[in-house]
Amino acid sequence: MAEWPGVSGDQTPEAAGVIPGHAGRRAGLDKQPHEVAAMFDGVAARYDRTNTVISFGRDRAWRRATCRALELRPGARVLDVGAGTGVSTAEFAGADRVAVGVDISLGMLAAGRRRRPHVPLLAADALTLPFADATFDAVTISFALRNVVDPVAALREFARVARPGGRLVVCEFSHPTSRLFRTVYLSYLMRSLPAVARRVASNADAYVYLAESIRAWPDQTGLAGWMTDAGWADVAWRNLTGGVVALHRATRPGDVETTTPF
Repeated sequence: MAEWPGVSGDQTPEAAGVIPGHAGRRAGLDKQPHEVAAMFDGVAARYDRTNTVISFGRDRAWRRATCRALELRPGARVLDVGAGTGVSTAEFAGADRVAVGVDISLGMLAAGRRRRPHVPLLAADALTLPFADATFDAVTISFALRNVVDPVAALREFARVARPGGRLVVCEFSHPTSRLFRTVYLSYLMRSLPAVARRVASNADAYVYLAESIRAWPDQTGLAGWMTDAGWADVAWRNLTGGVVALHRATRPGDVETTTPF
């Protein structure tokens, strides 16, 4: 596959905002980029398997829902931010579409390149994407916006690289709509999930951060407000798995395409 203009797939750790060295056990909720990158370096080996286990297999359905929400057309160029090992990037690509994944964790990218050598994966920070303005027809980020130190600035950066009329889809953990279910879910996050992670993950402490960051994340309306503040239009969302996950969709202002109801 041809290289994107002006972008190298062999960026140094420093260029990606990553500090080389021993992988950290977990990041803090201040989400310093080098700590987040190091934490994900430490979970890369078993990341995909662990996600499937702790989500009870729902991760596959969430990826399919994200792909449908993108409404990709033939010839579309898609940017997958926080792509990790590229499992979602591979699903967005097709015979008539090009998908590029970026991530701040060199460990995740290395694992992805071993498992999916055909998927373009680049080292990059969500706040400073190495692409020209209006490069992509669609931008998506799944379960990674929560890990960015400044989510609104990242959403603005996504708008910069999206063409006018382009689509943004954010798939992220959210707030269950049922009070009873939310109580049960939070109990699972804070008590059961770390115990499960100790059995299957390569760095169980990272999943304590996962639980804490989910609990601190804004609800569906709050994230929609951030997207509007960042300049996106026609913001809408729908809940998946009772609101455990929310799928937010928006359009970059310009020649807005006709979309199906969300």
